[in-house]
Amino acid sequence: MELYLFRHGIAQDKDLGIKDEERSLTKEGRQKTEKVAQKLLKLNLNFDLIVTSPLVRARQTAEILIETGLSSHLEESSHLALGGEISSWLVDWLEPRNYSQNTRLALVGHEPGLTNWAEILLWGEVKASLVLKKAGMIGIKLPESGSPLGRSQMFWLTPPKYLL
Repeated sequence: MELYLFRHGIAQDKDLGIKDEERSLTKEGRQKTEKVAQKLLKLNLNFDLIVTSPLVRARQTAEILIETGLSSHLEESSHLALGGEISSWLVDWLEPRNYSQNTRLALVGHEPGLTNWAEILLWGEVKASLVLKKAGMIGIKLPESGSPLGRSQMFWLTPPKYLL
């Protein structure tokens, strides 16, 4: 199975007095995310399912990916909100669904959560060594059997500037 960890686009500044969970994408954030999504589509990338954090900026990012044609299926998971734990997501959300090895899932969320998840999948611990820019993506292949923690393989790490 392939997981694509996609960070939300540029959002409204935290200093505007808006609740964090209600911050939306800026015009620039929307445009940049659309360009990245169009480039991914030109690269023939598609997802069986896009799963998003319930926070507004992540949901808007996921909707852009859907509108671009990268997937036709969208779900929300509170596991992808700020502070979500990968072990809980694996046990409560992923394992019960029993997806095939050919499944491609895009997870739209936030930092530092997404890079923490990636590092736990790759090395079994957070090393704070990966950087995921807004509207950037990390691709990780999960092993065919057993726990993916510390046993997965990264095959994609793309800052958005290389997709614009």
